[in-house]
Amino acid sequence: MLDEIEMRPRLDAGRPPAAAAAPEADTARRPLVYRQSAWTRLTHWLWAISLFFLLLTGLQIFNARPDLYIGQQSGFGFDNAILSFSAANTDKGPRGYTTVFGKTFDTTGVLGLSGKGDDLGPRAFPAWATIPSYQDLATGRVIHFFFAWILVATWLVWLVSGILNGHIRRDLLPHGRDLRRLPRDIADHIRFRFHHTRDYNVLQKLSYGGVLFILLPLMILTGLTMSPGMDTALPFLLDLFGGRQTARTIHFIGMALIVLFFVVHILMVLAAGPLNELRSIITGWYRTDPPAPAPMPEPGE
Repeated sequence: MLDEIEMRPRLDAGRPPAAAAAPEADTARRPLVYRQSAWTRLTHWLWAISLFFLLLTGLQIFNARPDLYIGQQSGFGFDNAILSFSAANTDKGPRGYTTVFGKTFDTTGVLGLSGKGDDLGPRAFPAWATIPSYQDLATGRVIHFFFAWILVATWLVWLVSGILNGHIRRDLLPHGRDLRRLPRDIADHIRFRFHHTRDYNVLQKLSYGGVLFILLPLMILTGLTMSPGMDTALPFLLDLFGGRQTARTIHFIGMALIVLFFVVHILMVLAAGPLNELRSIITGWYRTDPPAPAPMPEPGE
């Protein structure tokens, strides 16, 4: 019987008892805090869904006129295009081109000309990047405007409630001490050293604030400026943005910046711990770093 006991392998052989309980102890030292309110989580997902459909239908609308201009007017008689997509037949076959500030680049297969076989054809953005995937301006506009008004309504309700309940002042507006920590926060992010606390760090406050208080209002206002029906109701918008074509260009640039924010946001979520970040934005609960140890008493105290 003793031989059987001695020959039986030990599950914790080769490691000290403290190591076996390390994961549980580490979890116990990292408390869960309620970081995201139900309203914050709801608006986050409403914005995410809305922006997804706005991006893909926006590219569908853009494909109907794949050029960006500065000023009130546009067309073949004006030399004010800053970005354009085109396709042409060449000795090497059909090619797609992207022209930026007068410089032309061959972007066949992605921009200007895309598709395979019978689906090969001139289009600014490829079929997989638009809703619908085929050219259908009317359907694209209907879906685009539907989600645009959902975005506007959600943003307005969030803004008013955030001001009244103090969420914006407390959680999003950077204070003096936040700005003083900016160089250290940049260095920590470069080294992938993330601090898990209940409060947003200064880079989060600046990026979220830039999207919520600058980019989204700018997208809403330039979107209204492009609508002929808003000229009578809000005639000052055309003067504010320097014309409908300039507003369209600003709208496109704003879209590109939001896409850039989304890419960086997803990368930071993956680097900081996707399970913890997703739990926070789905359930509201967030696991923070262990509290700092109490300072050791001085000798003689």
